Amino acid sequence: MISPEDCVVIFADLQAGIADRPLTVDPDTLKRGVKALAKLTKIFSLPFVVSAVPGRSGEPAVMPEITDRLGDFPTYRRTTADSFANQPIAEAILSTGRGTLLAAGVATEVAVQLLCLSASRLGLSAYVVIDACAGLSARTEDAALRRLSAEGVQPVSIACLAGELVGDFASAQGQAARDVLWEMVG
Repeated sequence: MISPEDCVVIFADLQAGIADRPLTVDPDTLKRGVKALAKLTKIFSLPFVVSAVPGRSGEPAVMPEITDRLGDFPTYRRTTADSFANQPIAEAILSTGRGTLLAAGVATEVAVQLLCLSASRLGLSAYVVIDACAGLSARTEDAALRRLSAEGVQPVSIACLAGELVGDFASAQGQAARDVLWEMVG
């Protein structure tokens, strides 16, 4: 089971110019998934890391679905395909002491896949939050997910993640998580 006491969330390349171009998920569907994950991150006070690559126009603009829900936070600039190859990002993730990585991002084939493979090889339990990820093509995203699965990385939906994090929807956190799910499907 995924426990809120053991999770760290990473939002990778969910920024203007990248997140609005995926081909495997409608941009509005991706936005709903990212918004839901950001809300769950806040509800359960999960530590999180946001990474971005330099955009064509310079400064990366992180999706408002993240910034509007999580407030001020550092955005780690990355020039490597694998976030764990970037020392400040690796340190930010590992310094939380959490053993479960929840990954969201674009593209599933690069930013998410390489991050999760490295996390798994470092001994973390890695999960791809499938509702908050998008790929470049159905074929290449499928190949990435199969490779990740073969390495022990698991996909998880927002609905399942909310259920595992809360345990009981009758609690105050449970009601807030339930509301996130209703908003996501509504």
